[in-house]
Amino acid sequence: MKAVFLDRESLDRNDLDLAAVENSVEQLMTHPQTTPDQVQERLKGQDIVIVNKVVLDREALEAHPPRLICVVATGVNNIDLDACRDLNITVCNSRGYGTDSVAQHSLSLMLALSTRLLDYHQTIKRGDWQRSTQFCLLDYPIQELAGKTLVIVGHGTLGRRVADLAKAFGMHVRIAARPGNTSGDDRQPLSELLPLADVVSLHCPLNEATQGLIDSPELAAMKPTALLINTARGGLVNEAALASALRRGEIGGAGIDVVDGEPPAADNPLFTGDIPNLIVTPHNAWGAREARQRIVGQLVENILGWQQGRSVRVVSN
Repeated sequence: MKAVFLDRESLDRNDLDLAAVENSVEQLMTHPQTTPDQVQERLKGQDIVIVNKVVLDREALEAHPPRLICVVATGVNNIDLDACRDLNITVCNSRGYGTDSVAQHSLSLMLALSTRLLDYHQTIKRGDWQRSTQFCLLDYPIQELAGKTLVIVGHGTLGRRVADLAKAFGMHVRIAARPGNTSGDDRQPLSELLPLADVVSLHCPLNEATQGLIDSPELAAMKPTALLINTARGGLVNEAALASALRRGEIGGAGIDVVDGEPPAADNPLFTGDIPNLIVTPHNAWGAREARQRIVGQLVENILGWQQGRSVRVVSN
């Protein structure tokens, strides 16, 4: 049983233990990254393909079809699932591995924004405190999270974990109805909760119903002190509208771990450097070493389950 990992560097920065993966197959070939023109050559003769973000399209799969594709992420939009079904290729993914890592990151963004942590750090670098006539600086408004209302969009495992952490800080948690939910969600619509929110945190999938979920009208409906947190998917937020709202003081701040198109374009509207109280992190909320090692464990379970004829996290069979 031969396996190839096409983009190991996207998961492992030489800090993970892959011994169990190596022991689950007869031969494991790993590549730090794989460009589109290298895909077909690297699929040749492989029974199992391990991939994070490399695109596996119909042309590549038809040329050299593996028997199993293991995606070391939850999203499988880079895999042509129709082609996999036609070619009898099983596809497995990873799930729930980063709950604590992403929830921790979400709360970190809320805390950093509400305490103006980065702004105060800059005052030290500029020497403002050193020149102060007072023992402290209070140049930027600080908010407590206790007593504030957190509105969560997307109340799955991750959304529930964020809710638990927020409650530990004394926040009041409200759950918005998820757009596009056809099961008859009887919770309040987001439009009704936005004016009440001190913090809005997004944890829902990106699809036709949620594309552009937060746009100019939604931002205008929020309090001028409210914070927006997005650790889900970039396409949920109209980035130009968010940049404009922050400049105008329409909302109080934003913490963004994802953008629309990654790696981002240099002209992304959130990267201009003149936007107040904005923190952007490089889609690394999921990246705690513990979370990434958990993916490795799920990868091994997926491979062994498939070898033994059991369905483990199968997306397409």
